[in-house]
Amino acid sequence: MSHPGRTVEKVNSCGIVLDSGLPCARPTAAGTPLNLCQHHLLAAHDWVAGEVGVTDVLPSPCLACGSRLGVQYPSGWLCAICEWKVGDSADPEHVAVVRVDVVYYLRFRDQIKIGTSGNPRQRFASLRYDEVLAFERGDRTLEQRRHVQFADHRLAKSEWFAAHDALAEHIEVLRAGVDDPWSLYALWRSQRLALLA
Repeated sequence: MSHPGRTVEKVNSCGIVLDSGLPCARPTAAGTPLNLCQHHLLAAHDWVAGEVGVTDVLPSPCLACGSRLGVQYPSGWLCAICEWKVGDSADPEHVAVVRVDVVYYLRFRDQIKIGTSGNPRQRFASLRYDEVLAFERGDRTLEQRRHVQFADHRLAKSEWFAAHDALAEHIEVLRAGVDDPWSLYALWRSQRLALLA
């Protein structure tokens, strides 16, 4: 018998057929897009995790590229960027020669530095700055091009520039789709390392 204005919630049963040939009698898990009970959803998750892996933060930074993003399999962890296996030693011969030249954009107060380096972590250790804004692949030639491009706002022939709209727009283009500039740099290093292997 139906009652006007009252909704009757339908409880679905799990769609799995057991080894006995009978359907699973457990109710479908709440909110699931699949017709599976909680027990069978977890079994499916475990199977997918074993086949495809689970993306998570690595236990420690990747020795090959420095990334923190990894994929965990039952057999262990792989770096999600360069696929280095956690526990393997990185080939020091290759890692040491991985050089990726970048033009970097640093903010200190209301000024922006446009510089270049093949080892930005080491370079930044000697600089005062508040934030790494962006990286773009390139060497001194690109750096000089950017200095000319934004010359109207250059501070006393240095690598520092007053913040202004055109420079802010350029940095936003470089940052599009990039949450952390260091992750992009790690990707470029791992791509370079792959070419050396």
